[in-house]
Amino acid sequence: MEKALPSIPAKRYFTIGEVSELCGVKPYVLRYWEQEFTQLKPMKRRGNRRYYQHHEVLLVRRIRDLLYDQGFTISGARNRLSDALPPVAEPDETEATSERAGAAIEPKLSAGLEQHLPGPQEIAGATVALPAAQLRAELLSIRELLSA
Repeated sequence: MEKALPSIPAKRYFTIGEVSELCGVKPYVLRYWEQEFTQLKPMKRRGNRRYYQHHEVLLVRRIRDLLYDQGFTISGARNRLSDALPPVAEPDETEATSERAGAAIEPKLSAGLEQHLPGPQEIAGATVALPAAQLRAELLSIRELLSA
């Protein structure tokens, strides 16, 4: 019987150690997979410390499933992922600048956004997605907060 993976906490960034525990693979395996799978590009900060975002943790779990559970080779898993996922573009300078600007105003907005955004609801470890109409309404309210 296979051990179930823990649910992914609601965080913005994860260290390589956290991803290792969440996905059931060793850190050296994650570093190797970065070389083999072009879609897996964690952000690197000071001292080349890796920080993974939520979508990258999901990608690591998908790679793990393809390799360990479904028996794909690295090449086969790479082909399977490239068929299923659009290519990840490298961020350009404009995106980096806007990300820094967003980080500067984020603390100011977090208090206001907390009252407008519902928290993720979990049912048996799976996050329930918002209906499209509700998601649109939430995004519009966020836009109003940002433009104010």
